[in-house]
Amino acid sequence: MEALKAEIIGVGTEILLGQICNNNAQWMSERLAQIGVDVAYHQAVGDNLDRIETAFRLALSRSDVVIATGGLGPTQDDITREGIAAALEVRLVRHPEIEDFLREKFARLGRRMAEINLVQADVPEGAEYILPDRGTAPGLICVTPQRKRMYAVPGVPAEMREMMTGTVLPELAALAGPSALVSRTIRLTGIAESKVAEILDDLFRASANPSVAYLASSGEVKVRLTAKATTREEAERLIEPLALEVHARLPGFVFTTTDEELEQVIARLLDALGATVACAESLTGGSLALRLSAAPGASSYFKGSAVTYTAEAKRDILGVSQQTMDGPGVVSEECAREMALGTRRIFQADLGLAVTGVAGPDPHDGKPPGTVCLALAWDRGRQSDSFRAPGDREQVRRWAEQSALDMLRHRLEDQLRADT
Repeated sequence: MEALKAEIIGVGTEILLGQICNNNAQWMSERLAQIGVDVAYHQAVGDNLDRIETAFRLALSRSDVVIATGGLGPTQDDITREGIAAALEVRLVRHPEIEDFLREKFARLGRRMAEINLVQADVPEGAEYILPDRGTAPGLICVTPQRKRMYAVPGVPAEMREMMTGTVLPELAALAGPSALVSRTIRLTGIAESKVAEILDDLFRASANPSVAYLASSGEVKVRLTAKATTREEAERLIEPLALEVHARLPGFVFTTTDEELEQVIARLLDALGATVACAESLTGGSLALRLSAAPGASSYFKGSAVTYTAEAKRDILGVSQQTMDGPGVVSEECAREMALGTRRIFQADLGLAVTGVAGPDPHDGKPPGTVCLALAWDRGRQSDSFRAPGDREQVRRWAEQSALDMLRHRLEDQLRADT
């Protein structure tokens, strides 16, 4: 049986104005994928009756299932009900039992119900409704003569999730039958998205199930493998050989095959080695410490961070030499190495990780914006690196964080291999 094709419509001008992020669509897409329903399209439409009607007509023309969120409240701009009725070419019918439900709900809350709330008792002719536990907005279920299904649920996230988990997802799971859509995300750092795509090009072209997709962000590339099967276990079996092949083609760049953050991988490695780390930060301003201290129990492996933003702080706190500051400067591998040694000494850590550079937008110390210098020091050695990161201040900092953590990851992996 071919998978059901679904479309999600977010109703609300506030989405289009950027006043809210449509997190509902993300949550719904994830849950629909889990039951084997393919989300093929997302739409967002403002509070305009003609455009809402057009959005529903378009969705019904190309999808088996349409799920709308928002526009079910009692105010004048809540017109999803009217839009559905117009798209289906039916009238709205007032349901007395919903009126009674609303009056009783307001009475239980000790509040007077405004007469405007009664519009929530209007249901497109022939449709069913879902009474809410939370809120006052009933959901809607419409089935077209072509057996396409259209649902409308509230835009308030808690109310949406209640109706999705209680009614919509179980209904669609039964219609979809035994089915699973499973994704596995392999995350890489230290390599460009275009290079990943070049290396995996034949896999991308040859494999339809599982499919291969890419997503890039500052300093990181995600490779998503997605398989469809009758069961989750079968889908996982389809993914496994492709995941192994991706890993084999990109040695050293893959830091997780289970969609972990880089700092989670590092935490696990530090714990396995019983090692500790401390940071010295200039360019990143403390964000390395934020990431390394995020996991529960981080105090067992993360000693602390010295945020030394000025040249004087690097000299007085970390012991960076005047000779280095006068020569290569504070934006240099030489400075980063001395910072790494200094923080390791101060915090008595097994490893010292340091980053310095120029976030921009202006040059500093004769170095252009985007210059990043990293260093790592440990008992029997040290290493350093430098590069030019693209983007604005935030992106440069993210590149610096990711590259510094990846330098640490490689060192820890090497040590773990040596110990075993």
